[in-house]
This record gives sequence, structure tokens and C-alpha cells, in this order.
Amino acid sequence: MLILKYRTILLAILMTFTHVVMASDLGKTIATQGNSKGATVCIACHGVNGGGQAQAGFPRLAGLNSAYIEKQLHDFTTAERNSAVMTPIAGALSESEIKAVAAYFAKMAPPSPVGKLSNNDKRIKEGKKLAENGNWSNDVPACFACHGTEASGIGAHFPALAGQHAIYIEQQLNAWRNGQRSNDPNQLMKGVALRLNDAEIKAVSAFLASLTMAGN
Repeated sequence: MLILKYRTILLAILMTFTHVVMASDLGKTIATQGNSKGATVCIACHGVNGGGQAQAGFPRLAGLNSAYIEKQLHDFTTAERNSAVMTPIAGALSESEIKAVAAYFAKMAPPSPVGKLSNNDKRIKEGKKLAENGNWSNDVPACFACHGTEASGIGAHFPALAGQHAIYIEQQLNAWRNGQRSNDPNQLMKGVALRLNDAEIKAVSAFLASLTMAGN
């Protein structure tokens, strides 16, 4: 009876391990090969190391919360987040593929920021002030209040912004401004983006991009 019990436990462990390995392999396959249903290769835009492409505006995915990546892929298939590039790709992924590829990138070590700017840079100083304290005279909360200490991210709704590309952060703030993106809790980011001027958007984007994500 005891031997049968141990065999059952061992079988359960092996099945769990096999499931994890298969999910990991599926995530890598989607990221590096895409699928036959129209999902193209993730790393072509987001990089082999998940670091994205700064100048092209393709975001870093490495080290982001897997639930956040899953949510964005789902949102790309709705009117909440419009993207000519990502909408057809997300729509071609099954639920299991979404979970697998999200986990694949989430487990990657986030790369260090490239071309880190000096804290003496005026734009960085202004961005730092907004990120840490906000601008309450215009009802703009601190970025760190929702996105965590040093913008390291909190859960599925508030992604890590530390080390994310400045151009990408600017693009998303402008997307919330113009209604291209509306997948934030209670329209929080839309309200913030509308109250930031162009100079503030550039400043806070540059500051957040200069940070090193926890774990580096």
C-alpha cells in the first residue's frame, strides 16, 4: 500500500514536471519560430534576449510580469489596445500559447539600460521628480506609487518601467492621450497622460529608461 502511494506521488511529480517542460518548450517555440496560424517570430522585434529595439519602439519583454504580458496579448485582440503589428499576432495565438510565451519572456533576465544618462541631466532631474513625487498641483500622481519602488512593477496592471525604452514609454503615454490605448484600470493612465505636457512625457520617459530593473 505504501509503495503504491509513493508511486502515485512520483507519477504526479513527473506529470507536473513534464507539463512545465512542455510549456517552457512551447513558449520558446512561439518566441523563436512563431506558429503556423499567423503568429510571427517574437524575437524578430523583441530581440533574442527579450530586450526589444529602442529606436524602433519595440518594448523590452524580458523580466516583465507574465500576467501582465498575458493581459496585453489578450487586450490586443480587443478595441482596448490597438496595434497594426500586434493585433493579428495576438489573434493567432491560442490561450496555451499566450501563457507559454508570456512565461518564457518573464523568466528572462532583464538587460541593463543602454547609454545610461547622468543624474545631472536636467531632463533626468525633472523626470525623477515626476516619478518619485508626481505633480499634485495638476493631479499627476507619482509613477512609483503604482509601478512600485524604482518602477519595478506590481502585478498584471502596473508593469515594470525601469529600463524600458524611452521611445516606447512616450508612445504609450501618447496612445493613452489619443485613445489608441484604453486598457488601464479605471482609466487611470489616460487621466495621467492627459495631464502631462510633452516636455514632462519626454522627461519621465528618459528617467524611467535610465533605471536598472531589480535583478540586474
